[in-house]
Amino acid sequence: MRIGGQFGRLAGLGKGKGDAMAKSSVCVDWLLQKGWGTDAQQHGGRLTLVEQLCALLREGVATGALKPGTRLPATRELMRELAVSRNTVAHAYEQLGVEGYLVSHVGSGTFVAQTTPESLLRAPRAARSGRTSVAVPAQRRREVVLSQGAQQVLAHASAADRQWGAFMPGVPDVSQFPRAIYARILNRLWRHAQPEMLTYDTAGGALPLKQALVDYLRVARSVQCAPEQILITEGVHQAVDLTVRTLVDRYDAVWMEDPGYWGIANVLRMSPGVEVVGRAVDGEGITLDEQAAPPKLICVTPSHQYPLGTVMSLARRRALLAYARKHGAWILEDDYDSEFRFASRPIPAMQGLEQDAPVIYIGTFSKTLFPGLRVGYMVLPPELVTPMRRMHAELYREGHVVTQLALAELIREGHYAAHIRRMRVLYGRRREWLRTLILRYLGEDFLVETDSQAGLQLVLRLPDQSDDVQLAQTLQSRGVLGRPLSRYYRTTEPTKGLLLGYAAVPEETMQSAFFILLQTLKESGVRPSVRQGAFITTE
Repeated sequence: MRIGGQFGRLAGLGKGKGDAMAKSSVCVDWLLQKGWGTDAQQHGGRLTLVEQLCALLREGVATGALKPGTRLPATRELMRELAVSRNTVAHAYEQLGVEGYLVSHVGSGTFVAQTTPESLLRAPRAARSGRTSVAVPAQRRREVVLSQGAQQVLAHASAADRQWGAFMPGVPDVSQFPRAIYARILNRLWRHAQPEMLTYDTAGGALPLKQALVDYLRVARSVQCAPEQILITEGVHQAVDLTVRTLVDRYDAVWMEDPGYWGIANVLRMSPGVEVVGRAVDGEGITLDEQAAPPKLICVTPSHQYPLGTVMSLARRRALLAYARKHGAWILEDDYDSEFRFASRPIPAMQGLEQDAPVIYIGTFSKTLFPGLRVGYMVLPPELVTPMRRMHAELYREGHVVTQLALAELIREGHYAAHIRRMRVLYGRRREWLRTLILRYLGEDFLVETDSQAGLQLVLRLPDQSDDVQLAQTLQSRGVLGRPLSRYYRTTEPTKGLLLGYAAVPEETMQSAFFILLQTLKESGVRPSVRQGAFITTE
């Protein structure tokens, strides 16, 4: 697979002089670790220096410490490191070359041979898969007892092995990221990097990025805040983890939407003693219960509910804010992909709906730019700024200041907003094409009724008796991705379906992936009737 553009060039930087020097130092380190230059030479004083050097290098090749293709130090370099004559090194290299351990290339240097005498004597290994496994002898195996939180997370693990391709939900088209512009900004920053840009940060993030976010969020999301209220995090998961650690004690209740985002659920599972309560979602958003014990924290996605895609009504938002004020609860507003709306005006964030709202607003660049950036942000109520900033500095040791400064320039120069506008058009077109395929080959019943015309994925509904988990596994074995909807439910009766991402799927390849999905559905017993617009299942 070809790595294109700037990323390919970055990946190739280690193949030059710096990489060769690193490999040379491996050879020197090996010789010194084996006792070269001490009175306790492994091979004793009866050997000449040439014989000792040959023996150690031979051992390094045979044991794999010096791997095939490793560049050895030049004779002058190794002479200085080992405090021997250049002739000693040259004779050792020559002898090992005759024996087949080393090869020399004029103008390039001396390297460990790709095929050594020992490798020819070993029995051929069985063909291995792409993954390397480490066998541990039975007598050395230890019983590993994982924490209860870890056991819970692993039992509900949802992170896919592949994070790119049709129809991976929640993933933007990273190939469209303005790499050249971003690289130019980064290069300029690195050329003038100051010491404070390269050490730990305790201010909750670079001030220029926080200032840029204040202006952007005020216009794009109606979020009202000052720069000191913004805390830069490494994504949404860290923001949720920080919030829970700072505000929630053992036996406190945390409400989350049901169905809801599995990432938040897994963070909560690692908080011992916290009672996680799933609250059903209806057409207006998360439902409230005045009779239940009030929670300390309420986690919601009001602008584009994940995974169903509904929008929380204004009446429900006001009711939720009133409930939080009455019971002293905090609302965690996850505004993960609200920039992408295709059929209406952007829906303002709940944070700016009322003055001094008890809302912790969190956002991310993972959907708008690319997930590997790992930069998110929180807008904190004034009374939480000092404790949460100090907690963040103590727990996570902030950094990535250069990246944050680059993002600030990307926003300030208008490139960020321009990129979002381009992606909104592109994603809207891809979304409509996927909807067209579903309606044409499956029927209206396969689409959810509450379609908010937003986001990076949509829900493909399935008959109640379908096994969406098994269906997703079968699709993955055929190269098509999708998340089973039932895995997002905690306590309420799950709806069966698949989350299908369209953002990273070009139109020219979407249809072929969809036909694989269609064939898999038929094999699982689902027979849609487009004319009647109803499910038909066969046993």
